[in-house]
Amino acid sequence: MRVLIVDDERPARDKMRRLLEQEADITAIDEARDGVDALERLPAFAPDLLLLDIQMPEITGLDVAASLPSPAPLVVFVTAYDEYAIRAFDANAIDYLLKPYDQQRLQRALQRVRERLAQQRAAALTVPSMPLNLNEETITAPPAAQPALPAIRQLLIPERGGTRIVRVEQIQWIETADNYVVLHTDDGQPLMRQTLAGLVDKLGPRFQRCHRRAAVQLDWVASVQHLDKGDGELVLRSGARVPCSRQYRAEVMDRLQATASRAPEQPPPC
Repeated sequence: MRVLIVDDERPARDKMRRLLEQEADITAIDEARDGVDALERLPAFAPDLLLLDIQMPEITGLDVAASLPSPAPLVVFVTAYDEYAIRAFDANAIDYLLKPYDQQRLQRALQRVRERLAQQRAAALTVPSMPLNLNEETITAPPAAQPALPAIRQLLIPERGGTRIVRVEQIQWIETADNYVVLHTDDGQPLMRQTLAGLVDKLGPRFQRCHRRAAVQLDWVASVQHLDKGDGELVLRSGARVPCSRQYRAEVMDRLQATASRAPEQPPPC
């Protein structure tokens, strides 16, 4: 197993490395000091597992998890903040470690990782032509009565010579492009190696699927144009036009109505 430790505190990384080195099946360990560093190390190191701190300066572990390419490594969140309901962020996040943790607690998390990796390998051997969709895995979440984790604020997109940071509120709509998605913003259309369904799940309720190949941020929708055969088109505040198929139109209209019923908010900049 190849493990990437992502934590902005050196003592925390050192402790995790010492504990991991006692596990016989861990063949490689690397460290990243923040989210940008982690994403830049992914292609070359190719980890099976990210041990990912949640609270890091500027870029949170949630932002990193949302920015992982597809297929993504497994994720175990690590945090010192027990006031959050540390639930699985998506199907890749299979556990969390609450600091300070010990060897026994880490071993329980690693055992879950081993079981998930074994399931992936078995599925790949059974249906080799079909990629494993980790978003379909069932995750047992901690009690819902506790506060939820903070929302994702930004996505990190590796580019030649650096990493682009895209704030979520700047994303007007998203469309598929082969094995990638295109993020439409006023500042460009960066590509992410990600599935549309997986990214929409990560971004949360502010985004709504409106077409087989598209999703929109609801706060950007200015009007809805009705077309033939039940299809439609969403006109955004920026002037962009996004297709809305009849398969999704009713849900889009319901979500827009619910959004309009909320207290007025400052619209996103055009």
